[in-house]
Amino acid sequence: MALRPRGISARVLSPSTTMMIAVPEFVVATMLVFVFSLGAGWFPAVTITNAAGAPASPSMLVLPVLALAIPQSAWNIRVARAALVDASGSPHVSAAELDGLGQRHILFRHVLPIALPTIATSLATSVGMLLGGALVVETIFNYPGIGSVLAGSVADRDAVLVASVVALTGAAITVILLAADLLRVWAVRGR
Repeated sequence: MALRPRGISARVLSPSTTMMIAVPEFVVATMLVFVFSLGAGWFPAVTITNAAGAPASPSMLVLPVLALAIPQSAWNIRVARAALVDASGSPHVSAAELDGLGQRHILFRHVLPIALPTIATSLATSVGMLLGGALVVETIFNYPGIGSVLAGSVADRDAVLVASVVALTGAAITVILLAADLLRVWAVRGR
């Protein structure tokens, strides 16, 4: 999409990624259950845990992961495309094209290093969105994760557990965002 903004892939992926961003995780999860569990029968609709509390089968993870990944991957595709298009308009990229360098070399050596901090920041902010969507998706699929712990502690009015889960997820998001910011500082050093 970034290399050929007017190409057929860009014309197909651009509206489809916009549509995937607009659909919330619980709608995606419900549609996945209807299509792949109830319709095709390929995957289980709910998660059944074994004695250790983990999902009994790896196939039980497919639909919850897809329900969380589809909206976030669409968002990150859009951000990556915009960052790559913006970076490809830099003067040094034009100079590399005039020097006759190959398109792949220009992409990996000149465009991607400039776009990488923006892409990393987008991926880092997606972690917070994934944790927020996990609450709903884990409830739909009966998955025993941090979202179900938070939902159960809110239902039980366990303020200490709610505060602990929120503090831990906030700390994890902060560390990931800090790593993305450090990558940005490293990438733009000397420019």
